[in-house]
Amino acid sequence: MQHGGTADSVDIFQILADEYARKILLAADRPKTAKTLSEECDASLTTIYRRVSTLQEHDLVEEHHTVDSDGSHRSEFETSLEELHVEISDGQLSLTIETRDELADNFTSLWSDLRGGD
Repeated sequence: MQHGGTADSVDIFQILADEYARKILLAADRPKTAKTLSEECDASLTTIYRRVSTLQEHDLVEEHHTVDSDGSHRSEFETSLEELHVEISDGQLSLTIETRDELADNFTSLWSDLRGGD
């Protein structure tokens, strides 16, 4: 995903300027419930859900649905942000974001190329 001087780039910079959004991105290195994120980020559940929603809108966090052994459903959140690059060139900001899905796709493509596949 590439952003260059657009409203999306501005949105991403504003999101990353938020302390709780950054804490969530770092804490959700593996799937975690909102309650766990609340405890680890020292934030209310309302704050966690609000920030997670914003992060999801920009594809920076994924939601996984699980079913416990007692049949109850729950959501877990995991960051999909793998790399973020900012470049300043000719007075323009360029933002490049790599997510886990993109990296997996790149690896699959590389592997396929090495094997001589289609």
